[in-house]
Amino acid sequence: MKRIPKKRKEVLAKYDFSKTYSLSDACNLIKEVSTTRFDASVDIAVRLGVDPRKANQMVRGTVALPHGTGKDVRVLVLCTPDKESEAKASGADHVGLDDYIEKIKGGWTDIDVIITMPSVMGKVGALGRILGPRGLMPNPKTGTVTMDIGKAVQEVKAGKIDFRVDKYGIVHAGIGKTSFGGDQIRENASEIIQTLIKMKPSAAKGTYIKSIYLSATMSPGILIDSKSVTA
Repeated sequence: MKRIPKKRKEVLAKYDFSKTYSLSDACNLIKEVSTTRFDASVDIAVRLGVDPRKANQMVRGTVALPHGTGKDVRVLVLCTPDKESEAKASGADHVGLDDYIEKIKGGWTDIDVIITMPSVMGKVGALGRILGPRGLMPNPKTGTVTMDIGKAVQEVKAGKIDFRVDKYGIVHAGIGKTSFGGDQIRENASEIIQTLIKMKPSAAKGTYIKSIYLSATMSPGILIDSKSVTA
């Protein structure tokens, strides 16, 4: 029988697997049950009562987290030369067009978000097979295809994230770090939950928010009482 490390036992002793927690309690507990030596990421997983195979039940959008993600988001702006200075002034990490398109074709994807403009989507669209599976493809619906490059870069850097329900009907999102205060994690979590509620497709029937779990890197998932955040 595999022995459970002492520190792991101490963590598990704080957590009742049979219990559902309020959002506030879960956000405080997640800090206690994280055992990593680094500043672990805090993630939320919301299972929705939708069938993502149907276009009228797809849930996708963006949300600005009040306290950001705690992550240094690497932004690439693919734009024409007249927009480069605006992108750089707004904090973009990489700015260009043809040279970066060639780098991406060669396998480079060392970025978190790509922002571009409508006039160059013809070139960017050709990268769909590379960017799509990695969740990096710019999309007007998430504000990453826009003429207001500067604003888009600033929003992403400040904590704006995009989300999309997966094939199992689950929305996954990083909402902070374990170094955040419990209230900061709670406010970020509440923001994305309330955004999802507002986006409920009219075609979705029955229970919409089926389950909500909070977890940190290498920590157990904490089940949140859905009624406490949807009432």
